[in-house]
Amino acid sequence: MRPSADERRETVLRAAIAEFATGGFHGTSTETIARRAGLSQPYLFRLFPTKRALFQAAAVRSFERTAAVYELAAGRLRGAEALDAMARAGEGLLAEEHLPLMRLQAVAAAASLDDLPFAAVVRRSWCELWDLVHARSGAAPTDVTAFFAHEALATTRAAITPPPPPP
Repeated sequence: MRPSADERRETVLRAAIAEFATGGFHGTSTETIARRAGLSQPYLFRLFPTKRALFQAAAVRSFERTAAVYELAAGRLRGAEALDAMARAGEGLLAEEHLPLMRLQAVAAAASLDDLPFAAVVRRSWCELWDLVHARSGAAPTDVTAFFAHEALATTRAAITPPPPPP
């Protein structure tokens, strides 16, 4: 059976997150994303009208997916136990997915692109993620801030650590 437009859109978003996470907005071509998603570049632009719209959708998805992972990790835990569970889940994201690096690219782009609406989307997404961690953990704001400081350091370290050499 042929995938629906929604299924293709999801495939493109996954490909875009992987490519933008390592290449950033300017260093990633839509041709590369389309190839990774297994479709043509013209079809990609039927799903997302511009590269910037695709980048924004990938950025928002990376925040949403991270929030879902944190929420699941916290479960019924509260306080330091919830923060620890979310931190372990965040380490898993760094090891397995491109979401943390995509969020880092989104912040860098929000700071460097001359696009105030995009910057507002990134700011709102970060605030929603912070609010979720705060609400799910019930931890003091200083502890939630420390959680995100650690997460930012771990993500930055992952971004600048060279990949292992091929076998």
